[in-house]
Amino acid sequence: GSGDASRAVADWRLAVGTLCSVLLPVLITAWCSFQRSRRQLLIRDIFRKSKHDWHYTDLFGQPSYCCVCAQPILRGAFCGCCGLRVSERCLKKADQRFLCKEIVMRGTGGGPSSMPHHWIRGNVPLCSCCMVCKQQCGTQPKLCDYRCVWCQYTVHDECMVDCLRTEDCTFGEFKDLIIPPYYLSIINQMRKEKSTSYEKVVPYCRKHWMPVIVLANTRSGNNMGETLLGEFKMLLNPVQVFDLSKIAPAKALQLCTLLPCNAVRVLVCGGDGTVGWVLDAIDEMKIKGQERYIPQVAILPLGTGNDLSNTLGWGAGYAGEVPVEQILRNVMEADGIKLDRWKVQVTNKGYYNLRKPKVFTMNNYFSIGPDALMALNFHAHREKTPSLFSSRIINKAVYFFYGTKDCLVQECKDLNKKVELELDGERIELPNLEGIIVLNIGYWGGGCRLWEGMGDEPYPLARHDDGLLEVVGVHGSFHCAQIQVKLANPVRLGQAHTVRLILKSSKMPMQVDGEPWAQGPCTVTITHKTHALMLYHSGEQTDDDASSLSE
Repeated sequence: GSGDASRAVADWRLAVGTLCSVLLPVLITAWCSFQRSRRQLLIRDIFRKSKHDWHYTDLFGQPSYCCVCAQPILRGAFCGCCGLRVSERCLKKADQRFLCKEIVMRGTGGGPSSMPHHWIRGNVPLCSCCMVCKQQCGTQPKLCDYRCVWCQYTVHDECMVDCLRTEDCTFGEFKDLIIPPYYLSIINQMRKEKSTSYEKVVPYCRKHWMPVIVLANTRSGNNMGETLLGEFKMLLNPVQVFDLSKIAPAKALQLCTLLPCNAVRVLVCGGDGTVGWVLDAIDEMKIKGQERYIPQVAILPLGTGNDLSNTLGWGAGYAGEVPVEQILRNVMEADGIKLDRWKVQVTNKGYYNLRKPKVFTMNNYFSIGPDALMALNFHAHREKTPSLFSSRIINKAVYFFYGTKDCLVQECKDLNKKVELELDGERIELPNLEGIIVLNIGYWGGGCRLWEGMGDEPYPLARHDDGLLEVVGVHGSFHCAQIQVKLANPVRLGQAHTVRLILKSSKMPMQVDGEPWAQGPCTVTITHKTHALMLYHSGEQTDDDASSLSE
């Protein structure tokens, strides 16, 4: 009997032990998961209520130290405006202890037209030099040295003296681009007093002040816009930097009305579509009677097919190879030019009195034929699976696939029998064609100079500010490909101030600035709409085939 009892006790102990060995890891995992989600909720709550622009990262890009406990950290939170870095456990303390960049503040120190440095300790940029002794900063493996969040000057711990803490900040290299916080404070006060004489306010009265407004489309260019937003907020006043996925350009551009007339520069970070969106918002300013506040527009090309930015010297695509500081220098040095903008009116046949005509604004080009068909197919597939189309290489591969498919199928053949073309009221006899392209700018199809072709024969000069459109024909997708690699010339049909195209029968693919659709019988009329004030960068222009080779 005692043997049975001891066996039963042993079995019971084994059962309890097995149960504990199974349940204990489950309970520990559940507890850790609960604590993690609780911690994430607390972090999210701090992020939401904070005046800092906190972001969480699993790995910092350079050796980093917590600004509170000074311990080395691999992951934690950083502020996208002032650059503070902090461990997870010290986040609440850092949020309470340290001030972020102030967007609007009252002038201190030397009156309403100056402010002291705003020093942040540790994690200074690599290769930065001390403003006092000119030696390199941040060389010791610990939390050391100071950086001013406005002028970006750095100072060694031992070089930091009391006079530097109270000294007026000069705003550093980009003082001509930054909107100082005290300026906005004074302007706000003047608006309350119904005064608009801003001319005496510093730096409004300074001769070379050309404040920049950054408009970034975070959906363009594989999240590059998100990174750029943070970098521009670090160098400028965060009030000058806008995320176009959260605020419309028309609203962001109202900041221009508080700044000097004809001095503001806008940097658009995005594709040609984003630039068109911003230029439409600027046209709205003209309608509102705000013509004197209209800014000049520079482009930082993200995404694919940046033909307008390539034409204006800003390159075919940005992938982080140029430091943000250099981009701001380019914006400061760029020259103002004009860009023609055109009205494209599409009136459906037989619906003159019933249906309103479709109206588009064109900056780059209009086309009917194989390139519009490729854009239409590409667009349809991108709508279905947008996650597949985040890379420029994949986008080009898809375009190549549809181009080669069209070479075999020839869906747009005999276009010359289906359309009539008029240039400045004069009818043009069309040769055997598959496509017609109406150009406003020099580049087309992601880096090809279409009007020039091979450049081996004389052709009239094409400009984007002369009120003239260039009209060319192509024999098909294969001909388009030959022109892109400079093995063929386009069929130059002429230049004109007004273009009229009548599609007599059947449905054809059309596009305006990369926005494609399938169109039935209609009349397309292209007339001059307005001029846009752009900025031209005289650095090297890049053909897209060179950038794709590097990829």
